[in-house]
Amino acid sequence: MSQQSAHKAQTMDRTLFAKLTGNLGDEATLAKLGTAFAQVYAEFLPDIIKTETGLDIGIAYAGCQSGLMKDLLTGLGGSHALVNGSLRNWAPKFVLGCGAGFIMTLMEHMLGARPEDIEPAVARPLSVIELDLSVMVFDKIANVLRSAVNAPGGFEPYLDPPYNAEEISVAIADEANEFAAAISMTVSLGKSVSQLVIVVPQRDLLRTVVSAPRAKNPTAASQAWSEQLSEQVRRSQVTLEARVRLQSLTLDTISKLAVGDVIPFMDNTDNVRVEVSANSKDLYICEFGRSGENYTVRVKDNVNSDDELLRHLMN
Repeated sequence: MSQQSAHKAQTMDRTLFAKLTGNLGDEATLAKLGTAFAQVYAEFLPDIIKTETGLDIGIAYAGCQSGLMKDLLTGLGGSHALVNGSLRNWAPKFVLGCGAGFIMTLMEHMLGARPEDIEPAVARPLSVIELDLSVMVFDKIANVLRSAVNAPGGFEPYLDPPYNAEEISVAIADEANEFAAAISMTVSLGKSVSQLVIVVPQRDLLRTVVSAPRAKNPTAASQAWSEQLSEQVRRSQVTLEARVRLQSLTLDTISKLAVGDVIPFMDNTDNVRVEVSANSKDLYICEFGRSGENYTVRVKDNVNSDDELLRHLMN
């Protein structure tokens, strides 16, 4: 922008200047673009999910909202997972959003739960493991976006790690807080109905020609996504806690404990029982021990099956 144009931008009404420079569209234009994006997603994303997971989902257009980037993002609420992205030759920055309920329901399906047993997910931020797993979901959403906008050069979209909407930083500089559009779609899976959102600066959106990508024939390799999801669960880090029961004491004795006093274990020193848990869920029965200078626990028994543990740890 020239110095003269910059000066005009400072003295002219911000909304008017954005309209005059082609960075703010009217309601009809945005609705047309939003509908075009939703049609592409409705045609191709269900096929991708069906081919790679065997699950049926539905996509429907839910509207296109105009506003400043900061306002659109902070207005999504805490029940969304978000990803900051960029696509060369299209938009240097955009944000993808996915309702937490869709991620949670999809994960339950992938871990073997029966469709008739899955109730609509209660809106809440995603756990660390669920955010890890959502990486693959956002990858599919971004690839449909890439095909729809057909950006020159065939570049792949770049996505940052996903995060919960409640963690979004509102410290967007005024000069970077440009007019954007939030294209919303409903996504249904079983009893769960959530939302997909694409938030993109109107400067880039208004110059976009949306085109449907070519359909691809499903292959046997589609099972790889399901296997990746399962593998991602098993590679996620989980904090473990160990509990050791101590001998019971009277309240009078406890009230008089001082620094240096010793409380014995409930069990004898040769076979101290330790209960190991994560996310308040008991995992293993162990025995207390020592290896060199480190205190350790040795697993003696599992409390639950592998599938039960994985399902719980995701929550």
